[in-house]
Amino acid sequence: MEVERQEISRHNQALNTEETMNKSLNLKRSLLLLNCALLVLGNCGGPLLIRLYFLHGGKRIWFSSWLETAGWPILLLPLLFSYSYRRSQDQGEERGSTRLFLIKPRLFAASAILGIITGLDDYLYAYGLSRLPVSTSALIASTQLIFTAIFAFFLVRQTFTSYSINSIVMLTIGALVMALHTGSDRPSNESNTQYYTGFFMTIGASALYGLVLPLVELTYKKSNQLITYSLVIEMQLVISIFATAFCSLGMLVNNDFKSIPKDASEYEIGEAKYYLVIVWSAILWQLFFLGLVGVIFCGSSMLGGIIIAAVIPVTEILAVIFCREKFKAEKGISLALCLWGFTSYFYGEIKGPSKKNSETPQPDTTPYV
Repeated sequence: MEVERQEISRHNQALNTEETMNKSLNLKRSLLLLNCALLVLGNCGGPLLIRLYFLHGGKRIWFSSWLETAGWPILLLPLLFSYSYRRSQDQGEERGSTRLFLIKPRLFAASAILGIITGLDDYLYAYGLSRLPVSTSALIASTQLIFTAIFAFFLVRQTFTSYSINSIVMLTIGALVMALHTGSDRPSNESNTQYYTGFFMTIGASALYGLVLPLVELTYKKSNQLITYSLVIEMQLVISIFATAFCSLGMLVNNDFKSIPKDASEYEIGEAKYYLVIVWSAILWQLFFLGLVGVIFCGSSMLGGIIIAAVIPVTEILAVIFCREKFKAEKGISLALCLWGFTSYFYGEIKGPSKKNSETPQPDTTPYV
């Protein structure tokens, strides 16, 4: 009888472990899908609205870069929900000691540094969008996957395959095609010098953010805290606040804050639409950043870079529809090369795990609340 009880106990423990693993896996997949949706929405809408700001009379580059992270107050809503949930789970005296924020000083400092780097990246990207059509900027920004792969190799030991190397080569050639055909989409009121400046500013933004993504993943791995999704949102809050503060200094030096009412009154499509553009721009960009750090948490920095590259065709179509941009042969060639590079990398990622099917899977015990 005793042996039978032990067998039943072991069986029940195995069932409980399997059930826990399934719940954890389902929650992880749900969070990943949610963050992928936020990332795609922000990555398509954010650049379009910033370009609309410049197309209809906006001239403030520091202000447009400030908008990319100024929507951070909306992150307080999910954090408040998380706090309420955690407090409801605590009992008795523990309920009164529930912390509003989970982030510790070391992680706070790392997030602050990432925020300053992000603020600089925001400026470079906004400058590029002030000079380049959205479709061109999106194609150039796809090179971010190259820089993400390189920095991920050194920082988080990302491995390379023949597929990922082919992807890097194709994306590089795609960017060079755009660089060598400046006349194909250069706005009529810009010189080649201005166009090239925007081009290299966008390349710089891609390289810098290609560094930020693996740094975020490295921060997760090196932190002395258990990383939960609530903590990920807190990190993004700190990153956004410091990035906004960095851009605010640039705005103060250039008197951008004082110029907002005047710019709104002179906006070509109306003052009301001016404020509509900037408010939705701030919201969509914040969704982009939140989705990106969430994808890194649930997946990896490389996955975040892949998704950004994957939505290029969507951005291209939206730019042609809403910004009336031309889509010439050079862009088609560049887009085809970028999609080829993306497909190569994605195929390698799918094929790679199939070689490890004989390995015993380990349970994922990471908490997501």
